[in-house]
Amino acid sequence: MTTVVKPHSHPLTTAEIAALALSLAHLGTGPQAVTARRALQHTLQHLELDDDVIAATLSTLTEPLPADVASRARLIADAITSRLMIRLHYRDARGTVSTRDVEPVTCLVHREYWYLVGVCRMRHAIRAFRFDRILAVEPTLTPSRPHLADRFLPFQRRRRSRAA
Repeated sequence: MTTVVKPHSHPLTTAEIAALALSLAHLGTGPQAVTARRALQHTLQHLELDDDVIAATLSTLTEPLPADVASRARLIADAITSRLMIRLHYRDARGTVSTRDVEPVTCLVHREYWYLVGVCRMRHAIRAFRFDRILAVEPTLTPSRPHLADRFLPFQRRRRSRAA
């Protein structure tokens, strides 16, 4: 079999990188996951990285999650796809544990951490929950309102407002 390599005409979008990374994150550490991560690493090698934050983030994207975190990531990904609310048992940075109903919007990586971004019904606001601080995820049958993930994706350039 011959492999034909075409020149890259369009780089991956942030949405494509986020979707690939989330899919890889919950594949685990099996042979298929290793091959898929190597393909993503190869794809990301062609990006010109002049930012340490982006470089660290891309490195995290290609590392497997621990098995227990990967299991929770699968439940979160299913809830995002199904547009269903989830119930999180979460330990914050101070060690306080809470239970929160969350409308999941997207997952992203910043530096060395994965985050679930969603609408927290307890706070009535968008919140980011670090994967390694999520103790448990309970799926629900409660529909979640549709939310656009675009403004929550990593590496997105923000438009600056122009002064009049």
